Amino acid sequence: MSHGNHTSNSDFILVGLFSSSQASLAFFSCLFITYVMTLAENALMILLIRGDSRLHTPMYFLLSHLSFMDILHTSNIVPKMITDFLSGSRTISFVGCGFQLFWSLGLLGGECLLLAAMSYDRYAAICHPLRYPVLMKDAVSRLMAAGAWLVGTLNSIVHTVNIMHLSFCHSRAIDHFFCEIPALLTLSCVDTSNYERIIYISGIMFLLTPFFIISLSYIQILHAVFQMKSSQAQKKSLSTCSCHMVVVTMYYGPCIFTYMKPRSYHTAGKDKFLAIFYTFVTPMLNPIIYSFRNKDVLASVQNMLQRNFLYKK
Repeated sequence: MSHGNHTSNSDFILVGLFSSSQASLAFFSCLFITYVMTLAENALMILLIRGDSRLHTPMYFLLSHLSFMDILHTSNIVPKMITDFLSGSRTISFVGCGFQLFWSLGLLGGECLLLAAMSYDRYAAICHPLRYPVLMKDAVSRLMAAGAWLVGTLNSIVHTVNIMHLSFCHSRAIDHFFCEIPALLTLSCVDTSNYERIIYISGIMFLLTPFFIISLSYIQILHAVFQMKSSQAQKKSLSTCSCHMVVVTMYYGPCIFTYMKPRSYHTAGKDKFLAIFYTFVTPMLNPIIYSFRNKDVLASVQNMLQRNFLYKK
Protein backbone atom coordinates (compact mmCIF):
# COMPACT_ATOMS: atom_id res chain seq x y z
CA MET A 1 0.00 0.00 0.00
CA SER A 2 1.34 3.46 -0.87
CA HIS A 3 2.00 6.13 1.71
CA GLY A 4 -0.85 8.26 0.40
CA ASN A 5 -3.41 5.45 0.71
CA HIS A 6 -2.03 4.42 4.08
CA THR A 7 -2.31 8.00 5.31
CA SER A 8 -5.94 8.39 4.29
CA ASN A 9 -6.90 5.41 6.46
CA SER A 10 -4.76 6.21 9.49
CA ASP A 11 -5.36 8.22 12.63
CA PHE A 12 -3.18 11.03 13.86
CA ILE A 13 -2.18 11.54 17.48
CA LEU A 14 -2.52 15.01 18.98
CA VAL A 15 0.27 15.47 21.53
CA GLY A 16 -1.71 18.32 23.10
CA LEU A 17 -0.81 20.94 25.69
CA PHE A 18 -0.81 18.86 28.84
CA SER A 19 -0.30 15.38 30.25
CA SER A 20 -2.03 13.80 33.26
CA SER A 21 -0.06 15.67 35.94
CA GLN A 22 -1.55 17.91 38.64
CA ALA A 23 -0.19 20.99 36.87
CA SER A 24 -1.99 19.87 33.74
CA LEU A 25 -5.23 19.53 35.70
CA ALA A 26 -4.90 23.16 36.80
CA PHE A 27 -4.22 24.26 33.24
CA PHE A 28 -7.16 22.19 32.00
CA SER A 29 -9.42 23.90 34.56
CA CYS A 30 -8.29 27.32 33.33
CA LEU A 31 -8.91 26.24 29.76
CA PHE A 32 -12.41 25.01 30.57
CA ILE A 33 -13.30 28.24 32.42
CA THR A 34 -11.93 30.31 29.53
CA TYR A 35 -14.01 28.31 27.05
CA VAL A 36 -17.22 28.72 29.08
CA MET A 37 -16.56 32.47 29.43
CA THR A 38 -15.93 32.76 25.69
CA LEU A 39 -19.20 31.02 24.86
CA ALA A 40 -21.19 33.03 27.41
CA GLU A 41 -19.75 36.43 26.46
CA ASN A 42 -20.07 35.99 22.71
CA ALA A 43 -23.52 34.39 22.89
CA LEU A 44 -24.72 37.25 25.11
CA MET A 45 -23.28 39.74 22.63
CA ILE A 46 -25.18 38.17 19.74
CA LEU A 47 -28.44 38.09 21.73
CA LEU A 48 -28.07 41.73 22.75
CA ILE A 49 -27.39 42.89 19.20
CA ARG A 50 -30.32 40.94 17.79
CA GLY A 51 -32.71 41.97 20.55
CA ASP A 52 -31.97 45.69 20.96
CA SER A 53 -32.87 48.00 18.07
CA ARG A 54 -30.33 50.58 19.33
CA LEU A 55 -27.58 48.12 18.44
CA HIS A 56 -28.80 47.60 14.88
CA THR A 57 -25.88 49.54 13.40
CA PRO A 58 -23.07 48.48 11.03
CA MET A 59 -20.53 48.35 13.86
CA TYR A 60 -22.60 45.97 15.99
CA PHE A 61 -23.66 43.97 12.94
CA LEU A 62 -19.99 43.25 12.23
CA LEU A 63 -19.40 42.57 15.94
CA SER A 64 -22.14 39.94 15.94
CA HIS A 65 -20.35 38.11 13.14
CA LEU A 66 -17.06 38.39 15.04
CA SER A 67 -18.73 36.84 18.10
CA PHE A 68 -20.17 34.01 16.02
CA MET A 69 -16.78 33.32 14.46
CA ASP A 70 -15.15 33.25 17.90
CA ILE A 71 -17.75 30.75 19.18
CA LEU A 72 -17.18 28.47 16.20
CA HIS A 73 -13.39 28.82 16.32
CA THR A 74 -13.01 27.86 19.97
CA SER A 75 -15.68 25.15 19.67
CA ASN A 76 -13.74 23.63 16.79
CA ILE A 77 -10.76 23.03 19.08
CA VAL A 78 -11.58 23.07 22.80
CA PRO A 79 -14.26 20.29 23.02
CA LYS A 80 -11.82 17.87 21.37
CA MET A 81 -9.13 18.86 23.89
CA ILE A 82 -11.55 18.36 26.78
CA THR A 83 -12.64 14.97 25.47
CA ASP A 84 -9.06 13.84 24.98
CA PHE A 85 -8.03 14.95 28.47
CA LEU A 86 -10.95 13.21 30.17
CA SER A 87 -10.79 10.01 28.11
CA GLY A 88 -7.02 9.73 27.86
CA SER A 89 -7.30 9.22 24.10
CA ARG A 90 -5.37 11.61 21.87
CA THR A 91 -6.23 10.21 18.45
CA ILE A 92 -7.98 12.12 15.69
CA SER A 93 -9.02 10.54 12.41
CA PHE A 94 -7.64 11.68 9.08
CA VAL A 95 -11.07 13.04 8.11
CA GLY A 96 -11.53 14.63 11.53
CA CYS A 97 -8.18 16.36 11.23
CA GLY A 98 -9.17 17.63 7.79
CA PHE A 99 -12.43 19.07 9.09
CA GLN A 100 -10.70 20.70 12.06
CA LEU A 101 -8.09 22.22 9.76
CA PHE A 102 -10.78 23.47 7.36
CA TRP A 103 -12.85 25.18 10.06
CA SER A 104 -9.78 26.61 11.80
CA LEU A 105 -8.33 28.15 8.64
CA GLY A 106 -11.69 29.40 7.38
CA LEU A 107 -12.58 31.11 10.64
CA LEU A 108 -9.05 32.43 11.15
CA GLY A 109 -8.97 33.99 7.68
CA GLY A 110 -12.52 35.30 7.95
CA GLU A 111 -11.83 36.94 11.29
CA CYS A 112 -8.68 38.62 9.97
CA LEU A 113 -10.73 40.22 7.18
CA LEU A 114 -13.61 41.07 9.51
CA LEU A 115 -11.34 42.89 11.96
CA ALA A 116 -10.06 45.02 9.06
CA ALA A 117 -13.66 45.81 8.06
CA MET A 118 -14.45 46.82 11.66
CA SER A 119 -11.46 49.17 11.75
CA TYR A 120 -12.67 50.81 8.53
CA ASP A 121 -16.11 51.23 10.11
CA ARG A 122 -14.57 53.08 13.08
CA TYR A 123 -12.42 55.17 10.71
CA ALA A 124 -15.49 56.20 8.69
CA ALA A 125 -17.52 56.99 11.84
CA ILE A 126 -14.86 59.18 13.47
CA CYS A 127 -13.02 60.72 10.52
CA HIS A 128 -16.01 61.14 8.17
CA PRO A 129 -19.08 61.35 10.43
CA LEU A 130 -21.22 63.24 7.88
CA ARG A 131 -20.53 60.68 5.14
CA TYR A 132 -20.76 57.67 7.48
CA PRO A 133 -24.39 56.76 6.58
CA VAL A 134 -23.32 56.52 2.94
CA LEU A 135 -19.92 54.88 3.49
CA MET A 136 -21.30 52.24 5.85
CA LYS A 137 -24.89 51.71 4.75
CA ASP A 138 -26.49 48.35 5.48
CA ALA A 139 -25.62 46.88 2.08
CA VAL A 140 -21.93 47.69 2.60
CA SER A 141 -21.73 46.09 6.05
CA ARG A 142 -23.54 42.98 4.78
CA LEU A 143 -21.15 42.76 1.85
CA MET A 144 -18.17 43.06 4.20
CA ALA A 145 -19.44 40.28 6.46
CA ALA A 146 -20.36 38.00 3.55
CA GLY A 147 -17.00 38.67 1.90
CA ALA A 148 -15.11 37.75 5.08
CA TRP A 149 -16.97 34.43 5.34
CA LEU A 150 -16.69 33.61 1.63
CA VAL A 151 -13.04 34.55 1.08
CA GLY A 152 -12.01 32.86 4.33
CA THR A 153 -13.80 29.69 3.27
CA LEU A 154 -12.26 29.66 -0.21
CA ASN A 155 -8.77 30.15 1.24
CA SER A 156 -9.43 27.33 3.70
CA ILE A 157 -10.50 24.95 0.94
CA VAL A 158 -7.27 25.61 -0.97
CA HIS A 159 -5.05 24.92 2.03
CA THR A 160 -7.02 21.97 3.38
CA VAL A 161 -6.96 20.20 0.02
CA ASN A 162 -3.22 20.82 -0.36
CA ILE A 163 -2.35 19.66 3.16
CA MET A 164 -4.52 16.55 3.16
CA HIS A 165 -3.07 15.41 -0.17
CA LEU A 166 0.46 15.33 1.23
CA SER A 167 2.13 12.01 2.02
CA PHE A 168 2.71 11.54 5.74
CA CYS A 169 5.33 8.88 6.22
CA HIS A 170 7.00 9.94 9.47
CA SER A 171 5.56 9.86 12.97
CA ARG A 172 1.77 10.07 13.25
CA ALA A 173 2.10 12.33 16.30
CA ILE A 174 1.10 15.96 15.67
CA ASP A 175 3.02 18.00 18.23
CA HIS A 176 0.18 20.44 18.76
CA PHE A 177 -3.23 20.62 20.44
CA PHE A 178 -5.12 20.78 17.12
CA CYS A 179 -4.48 20.13 13.43
CA GLU A 180 -2.55 23.15 12.19
CA ILE A 181 -0.54 23.62 9.01
CA PRO A 182 3.02 24.02 10.43
CA ALA A 183 2.61 20.96 12.68
CA LEU A 184 1.30 18.84 9.80
CA LEU A 185 4.06 19.97 7.44
CA THR A 186 6.69 18.58 9.80
CA LEU A 187 5.15 15.10 9.34
CA SER A 188 5.30 15.20 5.55
CA CYS A 189 8.00 13.30 3.71
CA VAL A 190 7.70 15.25 0.42
CA ASP A 191 9.11 18.58 -0.68
CA THR A 192 6.64 21.28 0.43
CA SER A 193 8.62 24.35 -0.67
CA ASN A 194 6.16 25.26 -3.44
CA TYR A 195 3.21 24.94 -1.08
CA GLU A 196 5.00 27.03 1.54
CA ARG A 197 5.11 29.85 -1.02
CA ILE A 198 1.30 29.63 -1.24
CA ILE A 199 1.15 29.91 2.56
CA TYR A 200 3.32 33.01 2.39
CA ILE A 201 1.06 34.61 -0.24
CA SER A 202 -1.99 33.84 1.91
CA GLY A 203 -0.17 35.39 4.87
CA ILE A 204 0.27 38.62 2.95
CA MET A 205 -3.42 38.64 1.93
CA PHE A 206 -4.98 37.61 5.24
CA LEU A 207 -2.46 38.82 7.83
CA LEU A 208 -0.13 41.60 6.70
CA THR A 209 -2.61 43.49 4.51
CA PRO A 210 -5.48 43.57 7.06
CA PHE A 211 -3.04 44.44 9.86
CA PHE A 212 -1.71 47.31 7.74
CA ILE A 213 -5.28 48.52 7.06
CA ILE A 214 -6.15 48.35 10.76
CA SER A 215 -2.96 50.19 11.78
CA LEU A 216 -3.52 52.89 9.14
CA SER A 217 -7.17 53.29 10.20
CA TYR A 218 -6.25 53.79 13.85
CA ILE A 219 -3.47 56.22 12.96
CA GLN A 220 -6.05 58.30 11.08
CA ILE A 221 -8.47 57.96 13.99
CA LEU A 222 -5.85 59.12 16.50
CA HIS A 223 -4.97 62.04 14.25
CA ALA A 224 -8.64 63.07 14.20
CA VAL A 225 -8.93 62.56 17.96
CA PHE A 226 -5.99 64.85 18.71
CA GLN A 227 -7.73 67.59 16.72
CA MET A 228 -10.54 67.54 19.29
CA LYS A 229 -10.63 70.37 21.82
CA SER A 230 -12.00 68.22 24.65
CA SER A 231 -9.22 66.57 26.64
CA GLN A 232 -11.73 64.14 28.13
CA ALA A 233 -12.78 62.99 24.67
CA GLN A 234 -9.12 62.62 23.72
CA LYS A 235 -8.38 60.43 26.74
CA LYS A 236 -11.44 58.26 26.18
CA SER A 237 -10.71 57.76 22.47
CA LEU A 238 -7.03 57.11 23.15
CA SER A 239 -7.93 54.47 25.76
CA THR A 240 -10.37 52.77 23.37
CA CYS A 241 -7.94 52.77 20.45
CA SER A 242 -5.12 51.46 22.65
CA CYS A 243 -7.24 48.55 23.91
CA HIS A 244 -8.33 47.70 20.37
CA MET A 245 -4.76 47.71 19.07
CA VAL A 246 -3.53 45.55 21.95
CA VAL A 247 -6.14 42.88 21.14
CA VAL A 248 -5.48 43.16 17.40
CA THR A 249 -1.74 42.75 17.98
CA MET A 250 -2.37 39.75 20.23
CA TYR A 251 -4.34 38.18 17.38
CA TYR A 252 -2.33 39.08 14.27
CA GLY A 253 1.13 38.92 15.88
CA PRO A 254 1.06 35.22 16.81
CA CYS A 255 -0.63 34.37 13.50
CA ILE A 256 2.07 36.17 11.52
CA PHE A 257 4.86 34.44 13.45
CA THR A 258 3.15 31.06 13.05
CA TYR A 259 2.25 31.16 9.36
CA MET A 260 4.90 33.40 7.83
CA LYS A 261 8.08 32.03 9.42
CA PRO A 262 10.16 29.61 7.34
CA ARG A 263 9.58 25.97 8.21
CA SER A 264 13.09 25.58 9.65
CA TYR A 265 12.38 28.23 12.31
CA HIS A 266 9.34 26.48 13.77
CA THR A 267 9.45 24.77 17.14
CA ALA A 268 6.49 22.92 18.61
CA GLY A 269 6.64 24.68 21.96
CA LYS A 270 6.60 28.18 20.47
CA ASP A 271 3.86 27.32 17.97
CA LYS A 272 1.60 25.95 20.70
CA PHE A 273 2.26 28.96 22.93
CA LEU A 274 1.45 31.41 20.11
CA ALA A 275 -1.68 29.48 19.13
CA ILE A 276 -3.09 29.97 22.64
CA PHE A 277 -3.51 33.67 21.90
CA TYR A 278 -5.65 33.37 18.75
CA THR A 279 -7.58 30.28 19.84
CA PHE A 280 -8.31 31.01 23.53
CA VAL A 281 -7.29 34.49 24.66
CA THR A 282 -8.57 36.90 22.00
CA PRO A 283 -11.96 35.15 21.50
CA MET A 284 -12.57 35.70 25.22
CA LEU A 285 -11.30 39.31 25.19
CA ASN A 286 -13.04 40.51 22.01
CA PRO A 287 -16.53 41.01 23.54
CA ILE A 288 -15.03 42.79 26.56
CA ILE A 289 -12.82 45.14 24.58
CA TYR A 290 -15.10 45.86 21.61
CA SER A 291 -18.52 45.76 23.28
CA PHE A 292 -18.94 45.50 27.03
CA ARG A 293 -16.94 48.68 27.62
CA ASN A 294 -19.45 50.54 25.43
CA LYS A 295 -22.24 52.49 27.12
CA ASP A 296 -24.84 51.36 24.55
CA VAL A 297 -24.09 47.70 25.26
CA LEU A 298 -24.08 48.26 29.02
CA ALA A 299 -27.46 49.99 28.73
CA SER A 300 -28.76 47.06 26.70
CA VAL A 301 -27.56 44.60 29.36
CA GLN A 302 -29.24 46.68 32.06
CA ASN A 303 -32.52 46.75 30.13
CA MET A 304 -32.38 42.99 29.60
CA LEU A 305 -31.82 42.37 33.30
CA GLN A 306 -34.69 44.71 34.20
CA ARG A 307 -37.04 42.96 31.77
CA ASN A 308 -36.15 39.56 33.21
CA PHE A 309 -36.64 40.86 36.74
CA LEU A 310 -40.06 42.32 35.92
CA TYR A 311 -41.04 39.13 34.09
CA LYS A 312 -40.23 37.00 37.15
CA LYS A 313 -42.24 39.31 39.38
